[in-house]
Amino acid sequence: MITNLDVTLRDGGYRNNFDFPLEYVLHHARESVAAGVEWVEIAYRNGSFKPQPGVGPTGTGTDDYIRALAGVVPPERICMILHPKNITTEDLPRMYEAGARLVRFCLAAGAPEPGLEMLREAARIGFTTTVNITRVSQLDRRVLVELSALSADAGSDVIYLADSNGSLLPDEVFRLVTLVRSVSDCAIGLHAHNNLGLALANAIAAVEAGATWIDSSILGMGKGPGNLITEQWLAYLGRGGQAGYDLGRILSLAHHMETEIAEAKPSLPLPDLVLGHFDLSVEDRGKLPADHIGNTFSAARELTAVTAA
Repeated sequence: MITNLDVTLRDGGYRNNFDFPLEYVLHHARESVAAGVEWVEIAYRNGSFKPQPGVGPTGTGTDDYIRALAGVVPPERICMILHPKNITTEDLPRMYEAGARLVRFCLAAGAPEPGLEMLREAARIGFTTTVNITRVSQLDRRVLVELSALSADAGSDVIYLADSNGSLLPDEVFRLVTLVRSVSDCAIGLHAHNNLGLALANAIAAVEAGATWIDSSILGMGKGPGNLITEQWLAYLGRGGQAGYDLGRILSLAHHMETEIAEAKPSLPLPDLVLGHFDLSVEDRGKLPADHIGNTFSAARELTAVTAA
């Protein structure tokens, strides 16, 4: 059986400066849980990879914000994500006391130990834990194996492969999940982005290879062109026989979000398709000209050649 994790409020925050109205946040969490979604990721703790001032509540994840969510859904459904460099050891017990029960660590490939040490502490406190290995498409396979083994040894419950660039193909996803399963007894998860329109196909491939945790977002709302679309994914699972999800309720939530949150409308900006094609990150977008898509494509090809040299 698949464990589904909703990332709308966090990953979708890249489109609206993490500034979801609290009334909408509470409605989103209530409806997601009522529809059967196992976990709702409600915020970053203390900012994303590059914290910026002025972001809304799903970009900071304060104690009061967590408590507000824990007042409308069970703590056993509340997830937070963080970059270890943004927090101190005081944050973890405070998050738990406020009502979060799942914490996800974005692991720095070049210096994983600080994150792994915090993971050990989170497990001691009582959190369910995941390690999110980001930009896995660009990661040397030997490094992926090492990070996976270290995460398992540190006690992570789940190892997530994050296709941050939205560039992976289904057969690549299958091989990566198989590789990580060969070196770890942890559950495996996939966080898919949709630059090439392959998030659904990649999620299917991940599950076929043995992954059991899948991220998705309502309307696919997320960084760049967004994530695996929850409505499509749950419809697929239902067709495949996995019961327990109220698709009608999720569709109603999608309609409500599209009405209330202007930035939620599905979008595939052409530059993001280019980034996915060349396996470039969203941070590389600023290096590309924006005057004409043909120029963007040519510059991305040159940037890829320089990076590979």
